[in-house]
Amino acid sequence: MATKKVTEQDFKLGRKIHKIRKEKGFTQEKLAEKMGVSTTWIGYIETGYRVPNLKMIYKIARALDVKVKDIFPF
Repeated sequence: MATKKVTEQDFKLGRKIHKIRKEKGFTQEKLAEKMGVSTTWIGYIETGYRVPNLKMIYKIARALDVKVKDIFPF
């Protein structure tokens, strides 16, 4: 399996989610639990190795108690 190249946009989105998560006092484990996903998935999102689709962006925003617009622009 080929390694995904992380784009600057992917990285920036991940960093923004990471920043909001930390500001809210959430661990990756707490966010993952609220979303019903694995901590590995959260880690991949925050490092840009995975890019959440729109449905998951809404789920992240809801779990962090922010509006989707708060995640953008990154």
